[in-house]
Amino acid sequence: MNAPWKPGTIGARDPFSCFVGDEATADVVRIVAGEMGWSPDKVFGGGLRAAIQSLAVSASPQVLLVDLTGSGDPLNDINGLAEVCEPGTVVIALGQVNDVRLYRGLLASGIHDYLLKPLHPEMLRDALAQTLAMLNAPKASDGAVERPHCAVAVIGARGGVGASTVAASLAWLMAEQAGRSTALLDLDVHFGTGALALDLEPGRGLTDAMENPSRIDGLFIERAMVRASEKLAVLSAEAPINAPPATDGTVFRQLQEEMRAAFETTVVDLPRAMLVQYPTLMADVPIAVIVTELTLAAARDTIRLLSWLKTHAPQTQVHLLCNRMIANGQPEIARKDFEGSIERKLDHVLPYDQKLVAQAAKLGKPIAEVGKGGKTVAPLGDLMTAILTTVDGEAAGVGLKRAGGSGSLIGKLGALVAKRPAKKA
Repeated sequence: MNAPWKPGTIGARDPFSCFVGDEATADVVRIVAGEMGWSPDKVFGGGLRAAIQSLAVSASPQVLLVDLTGSGDPLNDINGLAEVCEPGTVVIALGQVNDVRLYRGLLASGIHDYLLKPLHPEMLRDALAQTLAMLNAPKASDGAVERPHCAVAVIGARGGVGASTVAASLAWLMAEQAGRSTALLDLDVHFGTGALALDLEPGRGLTDAMENPSRIDGLFIERAMVRASEKLAVLSAEAPINAPPATDGTVFRQLQEEMRAAFETTVVDLPRAMLVQYPTLMADVPIAVIVTELTLAAARDTIRLLSWLKTHAPQTQVHLLCNRMIANGQPEIARKDFEGSIERKLDHVLPYDQKLVAQAAKLGKPIAEVGKGGKTVAPLGDLMTAILTTVDGEAAGVGLKRAGGSGSLIGKLGALVAKRPAKKA
């Protein structure tokens, strides 16, 4: 429940509050709170319901004790508390139900600890001492130089070119090889494969965000993201296919803003149709990766995407990746002709390895992880390095020029059509 601790906000909050359901528990808490140097006046009655009502109109404390006694569905009711708690609040729950499933469920929802009633002073002292030790411990980021946020949009020139595969692998590389805390945001809300590629259930985070945009904040991001590893989390959805997204796109911008605050890298798997519906999605994204293939249709749509980005997102630097390059075989369009039509070079070429793709699917892992160290996925590592070099500003002028573009789209494709190999009779 509690979002990442931010020491800079400590002075503006009360150190402690408690909402209990009975006077015997209140007496124990008042004694221990006094020993800790906290005001006994911060112990209130009313339990969970009173806590929600109070925190809805006042600032959250650093440490919050809340009594779940009387709640018919604690795991569901705790969501109401999550909506009113500010990021950084550490919550300790009290209750009478001795059930390991409830305990695990509460911890999974973000509760720091769960104490059984009747409450003993020694038990409460230990819990609070551990909480304060956690809050006062040096953070891994203390004294470290803050790295600039890296936001990357991965866009497929055509359906089926493997943009989602590239996005999942790029996110994994950013997290596991670059060591950056990374969020993978899959904006294909109906058919996205971001969670599937990491062998995860997508959860309801993205769906909940679209239904209740007002809930989006740092606390929501922490609870909604599905963790793939210590450094990698994904926000995906499998929304009903009979329910089109009822949003003007603001919710997606809000998610991007909160992810910038919570993660060092955001990789957005961005379906090309979303650019048409919500063009402002690229307003704050400095890098785009267009995933394409050597076909006539992909050449046409790569030209169109490059032109769109030049007009609507002039600040965005584009990396062009050709996926599924067949080593021994004739592509529909020769690479030289493809590059001539789009008026720029391919930046990265990813070979097609059917065995690797099949193995990754069976293991539920991105191809970058399954094929790490191999030549097949080396271009993905080169792509990551190029992106981080651009973001960190280690080399002047790094980044790829967009197609300038003169002449008509039909004219550019006409030469390709003439050069396509004739079908054998």
